Amino acid sequence: MDPGLGSMLEKLVPETKHRRKTTVRRAIELLTEEETEKLVDKDRIVERAIERTEESGLVFIDEIDKIAINERGGSGEVSRQGVQRDLLPIVEGCAVTTKHGVINTDNILFIAAGAFHTAKVSDLMPELQGRFPIRVELEALTRDDFRRILSEPHASLTEQQVALLSTEGMTIEFEESAIDAMADLAAEANERLENIGARRLMTIMEQVFEELAFDASEMVGRGEDSVRIDEDFVRSKLRTVLEDEDLGRFVL
Repeated sequence: MDPGLGSMLEKLVPETKHRRKTTVRRAIELLTEEETEKLVDKDRIVERAIERTEESGLVFIDEIDKIAINERGGSGEVSRQGVQRDLLPIVEGCAVTTKHGVINTDNILFIAAGAFHTAKVSDLMPELQGRFPIRVELEALTRDDFRRILSEPHASLTEQQVALLSTEGMTIEFEESAIDAMADLAAEANERLENIGARRLMTIMEQVFEELAFDASEMVGRGEDSVRIDEDFVRSKLRTVLEDEDLGRFVL
């Protein structure tokens, strides 16, 4: 529905009211929110948003390699090239109609990313390549990178696993050797199997905690409510997977 038409219908339909009981403290909060909303100039907000988008907007296009034509004459050539032709005027700069108004993309920064291992950048349309003049190749994640991902971010994978099993009443403690082992195994798996980047850590974490997550409630019932994760524990859960490369392609 057009925003203007929706606003007109809201004015035609009478506003419904209902009564409810609440505390004085909560009533003050509700009345403050209601009066504050009346002071907001929504039209000015939309104008300011469009202005900021046109002046300092950024658009990230992921997996652009999926529309590269890597098979000349293949069945997907027409559709892939059609997607590129649709993207080209937006990247070059044009007026795009949105529900908030018309936005000019002349000064918007476009960044594209893709894993060009089956296709090449040169498989993209020359006109589209020319709109991405700066090309950067990323290096594969190393063991140290994996270790930082496991330990440094807020709500990292290890912290998520601790919080998840705490809902079952189980306490999980990670030793530094366990984090080192998972980082080593992730780097090794990416080197031996398909390199899927940091996603490998998620699959390794799931494999390490598969049995523990399944038996957590029963273990807590038996009084086993604390588990310490060390290097031996991690490697024992992943040894058979990494030894069988064919099986590892499916599990990891």
